[in-house]
Amino acid sequence: MGKPTGFLDYAREAPPKRPPAERVRDWRETDVPLPEEALQNQAARCMDCGVPFCHWACPLSNQTPEVNDLVYRGRWREALVLLHRGNNFPELTGRLCPALCEGSCVLGIQRPAVTACAIELQVVERGWREGWITPCPPRARTGRRAAIVGSGPAGLACAQQLARAGHDVFVFERSDRPGGILRYGIPDFKLEKRVLDRRLDQLAAEGVRFVSNAEAGVSPSAADLRSGFDAIALCGGAGRPRDLDVPGRDLAGVRFAMDFLARANRRQAGDEAADPITAKGLRVVILGGGDTGADCLATALRQGAASVRQLEILPKPPESRAEANPWPEWPNILRVSYAHEEGGVREFSVRTTRLEGVAGAVKRVCAVRLEWQPQPSGPPRPRDIPGSEFALDADFVILAMGFLGPEKGPLASDLGVRLTDRTTVWTDAEKQTSVPGVFAAGDMARGPSLVAWAIAEGRAAARGIDAFLLGEAGA
Repeated sequence: MGKPTGFLDYAREAPPKRPPAERVRDWRETDVPLPEEALQNQAARCMDCGVPFCHWACPLSNQTPEVNDLVYRGRWREALVLLHRGNNFPELTGRLCPALCEGSCVLGIQRPAVTACAIELQVVERGWREGWITPCPPRARTGRRAAIVGSGPAGLACAQQLARAGHDVFVFERSDRPGGILRYGIPDFKLEKRVLDRRLDQLAAEGVRFVSNAEAGVSPSAADLRSGFDAIALCGGAGRPRDLDVPGRDLAGVRFAMDFLARANRRQAGDEAADPITAKGLRVVILGGGDTGADCLATALRQGAASVRQLEILPKPPESRAEANPWPEWPNILRVSYAHEEGGVREFSVRTTRLEGVAGAVKRVCAVRLEWQPQPSGPPRPRDIPGSEFALDADFVILAMGFLGPEKGPLASDLGVRLTDRTTVWTDAEKQTSVPGVFAAGDMARGPSLVAWAIAEGRAAARGIDAFLLGEAGA
């Protein structure tokens, strides 16, 4: 604990954002870093709480109190070393994680929580500026070969850990550039791709070899992977989207969120899409109220949409914790994201009933409002409110209703791995599948989740692979 009275002396101060009217005109990141003194004051708010529940909440078990203490004392490089002990990519979690640690901050019981994510991000960014983050190649090579399928956060974390342990690591990515969802699913205004590219350069310097345009299961085939590598890690994510089963779903102008976001990211990278998807001048309706829907909202605004509405089937969350949602659980409360600050209209408790079109193209979203009724046991259930039907004009409907699990393909079946009832890949405690030498991590094994969980799973799979290859865990 840096300052015993810090939590009393300083109010919570989050990093400011650029004005909405300014940032919707570009694709740069929205946040502005806090000045060093202000950040150290924020670090001073971390208490000597005895049992730091931030450790419990963070999948990476970040040593948040210790990092905050070092930042308060100006020992930035030591703070960076501590961050990297459990987190390969703090610049990703600092930008993309919803801050699970802050939801369980002990200070948050009575006061606003410590700004742990903002501190983490500025520590690692300082490390990059100062040149403290450099490649860490192994001193010796083991001669063992590992194949990583997928280059999202789980695959990259697994690859880096294995490369540093001395194994020869090949990462297979089906897209034209490595990065997975980080490159083509996260908009630039949340994650500028220079941030990703500098880490990829570090991994390459540590010996990781990236193979793009490689559809694992096809080329290379499952047999190629089994014969050419001593271990395989399946880190392909959970990109199978939840679809909308209503009349009119097949109308032109109805697209999945990831299709829309990926093409927007490709355009920002300078690629010319053969089938461009743009919201310019269109009346956009987004079905789904989560983070992906918010990213679609912000992207549509930047493309010049005529209007944007986001419809969520779930009820509007409360302003503060409900009795059934006590600390240190993640607080299910109403949040206004960067995208909602920028524009558009957000509505809750709305169920889409059908889509209507003209000449085969969508022109209207028909919906009904819901009432969520408490049940004697279990969660509330929705009921259509009689007479509440309404329609919205729409030229472009984006389906952002979440993900169901890994995309279907020949790889899992050809490898013979066991699947769970949710169609994710089953693994044991060491992240090994039912097939010896084949491991799985991230959303492909866990199901749709957060970037922090993906990194943690990738690290766990690397430990399992290292133990499998050498007989002892050294990764």
